[in-house]
Amino acid sequence: MPTPPPTGPLVTRDSVAAQLRLLGVETGEILLVHSSLSSLGWVNGGPVAVVQGLLDALGPSGTLVVPAQSGDLSDPAVWGNPPVPEEWWDRIRATMPPYDPLITPTRGVGVIPETVRTWPGALRSAHPQTSFAAVGPHARAVTEGHASDCRLGEHSPLARLEKLGARVLLLGAGYDACTSFHLAEYRIPAPRVAVGRPAPGGGWETVIEVSIDSDRFDELGYDFERDRDVVRGRVGAADVRLFPVADAVAYAQRWLPVHRPREEEFPYPHV
Repeated sequence: MPTPPPTGPLVTRDSVAAQLRLLGVETGEILLVHSSLSSLGWVNGGPVAVVQGLLDALGPSGTLVVPAQSGDLSDPAVWGNPPVPEEWWDRIRATMPPYDPLITPTRGVGVIPETVRTWPGALRSAHPQTSFAAVGPHARAVTEGHASDCRLGEHSPLARLEKLGARVLLLGAGYDACTSFHLAEYRIPAPRVAVGRPAPGGGWETVIEVSIDSDRFDELGYDFERDRDVVRGRVGAADVRLFPVADAVAYAQRWLPVHRPREEEFPYPHV
């Protein structure tokens, strides 16, 4: 049976750039992009065309930033999608390759961030599980100094992006993907958790971290969009949201203590 033709819309590098400019993306700004390629429609050139369109909209003085997370570099004891047999855990910990910003692939953030990670001139931050990749003049300022015990807090690219006046672009992605909300978790009372991962020189290590959780971020995003100025529009078939990192962090810092009590369960044991 023949494959049915795509329903469209047809999306190109030029149409991505043009629609982003119409939304208000500015030449020279810093943009943190959370994305879904499949939401856009039929993209001529796939993720490469999308990244080219983003860079065209930002211009040579702009900087593109994406999450480049590698959450599979984690303790197999907490894996659930899918879980692995308990008798494998020690062997997995002993043989898991350590994080290498040049070769460790992204996981769970989509094909557009993976394309940015491998883009000529891209830089990537040092955290082994929650890194960010960036292309553009501010890439080093955004990615450097990402502390190994600070996934998404004050010593992560999120805090740098906030200070630099960056904006978030949700390109077909929902508020559940909005990493800026996590920075607020570091600024409210929060439990600490033990996080296991491969050590830089080989072997296994456990670090103590702030507990992070995207539970109820969709609700948080709904209220944020209701109460704050969020640019809304479309690129191709994708719903798009555009707003400052600083606004999202400040709103979440007030919303989370009220709507998501910290006694909820978290994926790692509290310490």
